[in-house]
Amino acid sequence: MRNRSTCAEKNLSYDIRTLQLRILHNLLAVDRVCHEHNLRYYIVAGSLLGAVRHGGFIPWDDDLDIAMPRPDYDLLVAHAKEWLPAPYEMICMESDLTYPFPFGKIQDTSTTLVERAHIRYTGGIYIDVFPLDGMPSARWAQRWHCMRYEFWKRIIYFMYRDPYKHGHGPSSWIPLFCQWLFTRKQVHQQLKHIATESSYDISEYVIDHDFGLRGVMRKQIYGSPTSILFEGESVQGLQQKEEYLSRIYGDYMTLPPVEKRKQHRFHFLDLEHGFRE
Repeated sequence: MRNRSTCAEKNLSYDIRTLQLRILHNLLAVDRVCHEHNLRYYIVAGSLLGAVRHGGFIPWDDDLDIAMPRPDYDLLVAHAKEWLPAPYEMICMESDLTYPFPFGKIQDTSTTLVERAHIRYTGGIYIDVFPLDGMPSARWAQRWHCMRYEFWKRIIYFMYRDPYKHGHGPSSWIPLFCQWLFTRKQVHQQLKHIATESSYDISEYVIDHDFGLRGVMRKQIYGSPTSILFEGESVQGLQQKEEYLSRIYGDYMTLPPVEKRKQHRFHFLDLEHGFRE
């Protein structure tokens, strides 16, 4: 694949602004679907921070994050094939055993992306879709929930990792043992079971599992999806966005030092050809 928008093991750079604007189309497609089918979603994490601090993408950020209450997330999973327009599709562990993450993505099938050489998955450029799950109110129960979830989240990483990433020595033993002991379906079921123990609808607290215990918040912080501008487009944010950002990032309006402004540095990226080609 020559003379294309690619980056690979040689650490070739890519135009991050071009990538950002392509990813924005993923978000706008999801936004339209959510409006048409009365689904709730919120831009979250670095994407919400970017909207508040920069009016869109954080300049060095090359992904986009949304979260959906579990009932809405499950509806989107069930109907994504009929609701999402081409070239977009939803991938998640509920529908694809080859998929290595415990949250979903909306990907552009007209592109090709390999995030990491040692993770066995090839797809398109994407936005991350995190389910928001209910949580118990007691702090000890929240900690116990997160400990169990993080254990299985670690297992799923080893299940999909190249066991010989660091050679054929002791570093390969844990991935090989996990891949021998469990099936992917078993690990997916364990994660889903733990994540959905507490009903979203009746819980006072919810969690974005990607942040662990730090992602546990009162449901009212999310509230009803509230319009916010992102790259000049009206999308859905949180009702109490300042409270959310303070809990996740602390002093969120202060720029981090240059050495902490990280990009993904994807293993391979092609914006012109679909990964199924």
